[in-house]
Amino acid sequence: MSKVLTMMGAAIDDINKGVEDATGSSPGDGALANALQPIILAVIFLVGIVAVVMIVLGGIQYSTSQGDPGKTKKAKDTIMYGIIGLVVAILAFAIVNFVLGAVFRI
Repeated sequence: MSKVLTMMGAAIDDINKGVEDATGSSPGDGALANALQPIILAVIFLVGIVAVVMIVLGGIQYSTSQGDPGKTKKAKDTIMYGIIGLVVAILAFAIVNFVLGAVFRI
């Protein structure tokens, strides 16, 4: 286990050196993280918007299904998948912020 941790530490040091060479600043400055964070957050935001739209569309489908079992099931599935997408977007936001904070020390 300690060999794996040693190898991971060496790999992170190599990545930090590459970032420093590429950006002209050390990863501790957060230059790369500050460049990547808005892009990643915009993608996660779009996924969240799509999930909310799917929930709304599922609600409209459900209210217009007129008791038809097939349409009702399809509407419930749409709402369920929209909720799952929203949860995934929220978890992705949390994970990305945690990883950027841990790796780049921002």
